[in-house]
Amino acid sequence: MPDHRTDLALVPRPDSVVTLPGRFVLDRHTGMRAGPGAEDAADLLRELLAPATGLPLAPRPDGRLTLRLDPAADDGDEGYRLTVTTTGVLLGAARPEGLLRGVQTLRQLLPPEALGEPARRRTDWPLPCVRITDRPRFAWRGAMLDVARHFQPVSYVRRFVDLLALHKLNVLHLHLTDDQGWRLPVAAYPRLTAVGGRREESAGNGTPHEGAYDRDELTALVTHAARRGVTIVPEIEMPGHARAALAAYPHLGNRPGTPLAPWTRWGVCENVLGVHDEVLDFCRTVLDEVGEIFPGPYVHLGGDECPSVEWQRSAAARARAATEGLAGPAALHGWFMRAVSTHLLSLGRRPLGWTETGTDLPTPFTVMAWLDPEHGRAAALRGHDVIMTPFRSTYLDHPQSADPAEPSGQDGVVTLRDVYENDPTPAHWEPEAVRRVLGTQAQLWTEYAPTPDRLEYQAFPRLCALADTAWSGHRDWHDFRRRLDRHQTRLDALGVRGRSPHPERNASCEPRSDVRSLPSPSH
Repeated sequence: MPDHRTDLALVPRPDSVVTLPGRFVLDRHTGMRAGPGAEDAADLLRELLAPATGLPLAPRPDGRLTLRLDPAADDGDEGYRLTVTTTGVLLGAARPEGLLRGVQTLRQLLPPEALGEPARRRTDWPLPCVRITDRPRFAWRGAMLDVARHFQPVSYVRRFVDLLALHKLNVLHLHLTDDQGWRLPVAAYPRLTAVGGRREESAGNGTPHEGAYDRDELTALVTHAARRGVTIVPEIEMPGHARAALAAYPHLGNRPGTPLAPWTRWGVCENVLGVHDEVLDFCRTVLDEVGEIFPGPYVHLGGDECPSVEWQRSAAARARAATEGLAGPAALHGWFMRAVSTHLLSLGRRPLGWTETGTDLPTPFTVMAWLDPEHGRAAALRGHDVIMTPFRSTYLDHPQSADPAEPSGQDGVVTLRDVYENDPTPAHWEPEAVRRVLGTQAQLWTEYAPTPDRLEYQAFPRLCALADTAWSGHRDWHDFRRRLDRHQTRLDALGVRGRSPHPERNASCEPRSDVRSLPSPSH
């Protein structure tokens, strides 16, 4: 039977789709049957559909919408099987994560208005009859959201999680600290948010900016994400990108008597953490609290863009380098990252870090190769697990086109097709390097995205392209564009204020009058 993927316009594209004749209609009489272990997925489906459809999908032993776990099935961790016939719906998977992915496919099969929030007057909600078998290409499919440069309320972060889940993205990498702001509560260091969470202005605009989360908000966010199959990976930058922390506690720096304020500029700041014992104690305390709030296996420690100029000038840093038998102050970076990763490993967590060369992080780190894809290959051959994040195809803070009406962003354009053609495992790589690649993710740095509306414009539809290639082994640009055109109706129903995939529909974009050049892509 022919495969009609484009007719269903699912994003990401499933592994196999066979369309069947007819349809099945959900209405107020439709019951849902959840087998053992499938209850959470059933509850999520009710929660997601109720606002627009009003469908109760009441639990019934004879319900015609069935969710079932089959641990013996060959579905992998996130694969699922979905069959819709004229008499019922069966969603099955080997693991609960697979059921959660299938729930999102069910949502996309319904009319687009089922994704919205206002209740609709219609009483029947048709599903096309279909047989789908599906599993992901990569285990790590994520998006990084920078809330340090511009703070975003937790209500928006929850919405962003929902949009990730709809597209079967399973990691939210939350960039919580940087030179310009510290957003994570740490009970032992309250000034981190009280002082480090506020800056006087942003790149000369004269407007103060502030914000921080409390522990209850973050705990609830983790729960919200986990129910949707999304893991939150917190990032606490060290030893560079730390000026907000130094503004709160100057004694943690290399010039303790010099007062600092959270940085008001973008780019790379030369102020970095010191290397004395009190700094390491500080980092351990912060990581202890991070581990309590975020239960996932990974914690991101930054590690990138760390100038050594302050260490070179500091007698204490030079003495530490000599005591540790290092070649000089520049080598303190690797020493520091080994020290903090050792503590993180003692907590049962895996350290993540940005790599700029493929050789700048100790082996225990899983690395994110952002500057050049070949750095990811080099890291993989050294024994690192790798997540591919090359800025030329995954950094969504770059404009989406060269159109003068396009909103401002970093220098250089990253188009929808650039993102789609990002290949985390290039054909010329050695098999041992390919095996080390966990997946890929998009980056939403927020120097040029101060509001949720701007964030969504930067993210969509490019995030759809990354989701498609991270999940699916099929590569067909023209098929993706056809599916995206229809998927746009779903994004519209959700109120996503993204860029239209048709450039001629973007006449309302604000002008790029505030474009600023940066010396290089930076974190």
